Parts: sequence; structure tokens; C-alpha cells
Amino acid sequence: MTIPRRSLRAAGTLAAAAVVGLTGAVLTAGPAAAHTPTWAVTCSEVSLDLTAYNGNVTNQVTVTVDGKDLLSTETFGREFHKKLELPAHDKEVSVHLVVKAGDGDNFSRDETKTAPVCEGATPPPSPSEGTPSPAPSTSAPTASATPSEAPSKSAPAAASPSPSSPDLAETGSSSATPIIAGAAVAVLLAGGGIMWSVRKRRTAQH
Repeated sequence: MTIPRRSLRAAGTLAAAAVVGLTGAVLTAGPAAAHTPTWAVTCSEVSLDLTAYNGNVTNQVTVTVDGKDLLSTETFGREFHKKLELPAHDKEVSVHLVVKAGDGDNFSRDETKTAPVCEGATPPPSPSEGTPSPAPSTSAPTASATPSEAPSKSAPAAASPSPSSPDLAETGSSSATPIIAGAAVAVLLAGGGIMWSVRKRRTAQH
């Protein structure tokens, strides 16, 4: 049986078209299946393993924790591997990963994971808590080597009499005695003169 040449040409054309179409499909699906953004979150760190990316374009990765940058935007090519240490925390925190592929938004990633609290972790002290006061000293007070002031040997000064106190009675002779005696004599003489004058008037009346 002889197969016409036209049939052979037609079959060859169809086979070639099928091969081309299959190759295109594989090439189209290849990049989508190749991008592998693997990452893990523990209580203390974030591990990034971004592999099989297109090395001919610029890719970017960013990691934030509760809205704060843990990894500022970095560029990479075909692969990116890094471990990031999480800050100390006493409650669960939200870790956000953003990967922007340079060969299409359909290969980018925007994912969020939660980092638990590590067991036995001591929470950081609150700013409102004051600094603990130092413990009181238990050492005994040291005795002074220098004795206190020596007692004064001088006798206390005699107290002077108060000016308001009554005068003490004078004893013995005084410089005012002659004056007092003279005054007494004058009184006696005056009294005698008065008595004489009175008697004289009475005699005259009789």
C-alpha cells in the first residue's frame, strides 16, 4: 500500500504544530511553577528561602513586624536566603512578607504569619516601673576615733546681782550718818521753839 505524499506532508505539519504548541505551553507554565517563596516563622526568628526566581529581572522582598520594618526592601536575583531575628515580645506579633517578582505580578507574594511568644520569655520591664531602691546597709556604724570635746575646766562666772533686786541692808558706819544726825537736831530745836511759842501765848492770854 502506497501512502500519498500529501498525506505524509499533512501529518508532518500537524506533528510539528503539536510540538511547538506543547513547547510553548511548557515555557509559559515554567516560570509560574519555578518561583518558590518558602518562609517560616518561629517565636524568635523569620527564615526566608526564595528560590527559582528569574535572575534576569529585579525582584524585591520586604518583611515587617506589626507594621515596623524587620527587613527593609532588598533586591535579589534568582535566589534569596536570610534569617531575621525577631525583637523580644510578650504577646503574639504579626509578620508580613511581601515579594515582588520582576517578571509579573502573578508571581509576587503578599502573606502574613503570626509569631508566638517563646516559652519562659521574660517580658521587658514597663517604662512606668521605677528603679528598685538599693538595699539598706547592714554594716554597723563606725565609732568616731576622735573623742568629743573635752569638758571645760574653767569655773562658771559668778552671777551679777539683778538691778531690780532690793538693796541689802548696810552694815557698820555710813557716810550719810552725820547728815542724818544734824537733821534730827534741827527737828528737835524746831519742835522746842514751837513748844516755847505756844506756852508764851497761853501765858499772855491769862
